[in-house]
Amino acid sequence: MQDGGNEMLALLCEEARETALLESIEALLGWDERTYLPPAGGAFRAEQMTYLSGWIHRRRTDPRIGGWLDQLLDSPLAADPHSDSGATIRELNREYRRLVKLPPAFVEELTRASVLGQQAWTEARKNHDFPSFQPFLERIFTLKREQAEQWGYSNEPYDALLDDFEPGAQTAEVAETLESLRAGLAPLVAAIAECGRQAPSELLRRDYPRAAQQAFGEQAAAAIGFDFRRGRLDVTHHPFCSGLGPDDCRITTRFDERHFSSAFFGILHEAGHGMYDQGLRSDQFGLPPGSYISLGIHESQSRLWENLVGRSAAFWQHFFPQAQQHFPEALAGERWEDFWFAVNAVRPSLIRVEADEVTYNLHIIIRFELERAVLSGELTVGDLPQAWNERYRKYLGITPPGDGDGVLQDIHWSAGLVGYFPTYSLGNVFAAQFFRQAEQDLGDLTDRMGRGDFAPLKQWLNQHIHQVGRCYRASELVQHITGQPLSAEPMIQGLRDKLLPLYGLA
Repeated sequence: MQDGGNEMLALLCEEARETALLESIEALLGWDERTYLPPAGGAFRAEQMTYLSGWIHRRRTDPRIGGWLDQLLDSPLAADPHSDSGATIRELNREYRRLVKLPPAFVEELTRASVLGQQAWTEARKNHDFPSFQPFLERIFTLKREQAEQWGYSNEPYDALLDDFEPGAQTAEVAETLESLRAGLAPLVAAIAECGRQAPSELLRRDYPRAAQQAFGEQAAAAIGFDFRRGRLDVTHHPFCSGLGPDDCRITTRFDERHFSSAFFGILHEAGHGMYDQGLRSDQFGLPPGSYISLGIHESQSRLWENLVGRSAAFWQHFFPQAQQHFPEALAGERWEDFWFAVNAVRPSLIRVEADEVTYNLHIIIRFELERAVLSGELTVGDLPQAWNERYRKYLGITPPGDGDGVLQDIHWSAGLVGYFPTYSLGNVFAAQFFRQAEQDLGDLTDRMGRGDFAPLKQWLNQHIHQVGRCYRASELVQHITGQPLSAEPMIQGLRDKLLPLYGLA
């Protein structure tokens, strides 16, 4: 079977690579839709992407693939699940068994609803107009419930959708992780609120010209390792990263000339995603060993560069003089220590993507609870604005002034990404555990970052995470790299170590 198995695996890989090319075209159309597509082109773009999604689905569910996999699963090529061949067979089999449960017409309708939903969301958010968006969102949640039923699940519909983004994860386990974060971080939030010391956040609300923000953001992204020969930065309504292929990675941000952090940390965040995509093995493009492991692991890379690097003292010791050169009117005569304190301010806020490290996970818990409740039928889509506002009052002590800053602030539900949000908090936990291990392995990581030398950390991530591809599941990778199961302790302790001295509590 060995020779025959090799030939069969080659056929399977060739088919997967060709389909990945089609997926890259679909991704390019999606990137264009969210950056440069003229408003009137939306309906036709929906038809283009619907056509492609159906074509891709038919290729992914070709009965020949099932036949090849049936034979390969018991072959020596699948014996080592962490080898390239073993991971390829395992992961393509998982994908095939899930996709064949979805009729092509359903896949096309979900794509169409998601594209039209994103276009409706853009206008609704701009106008704080949830009622205009509600019919689109109701359709999307109806389709996502159908998808969960078609896939099947262990305990609740959310299990099936979560597994699409974080393979192997269970809703109950994720709920426990989120609760451990809440329990560990709530006392820190309370202590900071009660201490009376305020970060000099006014520093971030001065005049920061857009052109200078873009130049400084690109300079910082290049310095940490994002390769602009293989990527680019554009502007969008909601920041995202699209890895279109081995040498084409698109990152986006949005600018606010009276708020430094919005664009800058958005760029670092998306550059972290982009560096993961750029670090994947190009010779394995379209195959599991050349693909990211899960969205939680992907998010770990963006949060690591955004927060564990970008909000560190070492980072601003190096970059603050450069920031002063880009923004002389805003930062002349200021101290890097004060700016560092400002970018680490802890204060409940309305917008998730601009939240501080400590309260960020409360934003995720709110979304997790709401989408889980809608899927189960506990809430209707029409209940979402009120339920959203109630939870923001309960968890963060604030109320959105309008739905654009409330239930409409994220693009995810409009794009059909139900079950996605928990991966953000999982990414925070993964990131802290990986970063602690990198510090132990590299020794002088802080000193190097203070000198502007980020290459050792990037190389460590390339070696231990990026180039591993999907040869490990997320939980296996954490154990493999750190020798420990996933734990929120490194994140909670790291935040305490940084923030307690800043707020005079240590």
